[in-house]
Amino acid sequence: MVVHDTYGTRTHTPADLARIIADHLDLTLVERDSYYRGSYFLADAPPYELEVQPNAIPGDDDENDLYDPDHPEARTLLLVTGPHRDTTLDAALSSVDALVLLTREPS
Repeated sequence: MVVHDTYGTRTHTPADLARIIADHLDLTLVERDSYYRGSYFLADAPPYELEVQPNAIPGDDDENDLYDPDHPEARTLLLVTGPHRDTTLDAALSSVDALVLLTREPS
């Protein structure tokens, strides 16, 4: 089973959230650029992958689209993918100020 969790924040920019996550989890998040998602941050923390990105992503006609349209209030998203739940990781992310779990999906 693969799990996908989406966290969001109204207050932190992607760069700020990446720095906070890096400090909380002692990880390095590397900034990447994507035509589809714009600028985002990626941490490979085996067996997990963490991505920090803006909810507003480049769209057609110079209009931004929402990556997660079900949560338009979220300025910045943290996407966590891994093979199973990790209560230690969950607790660490839950302790980040202004970061809220938006969705939790097994697949």
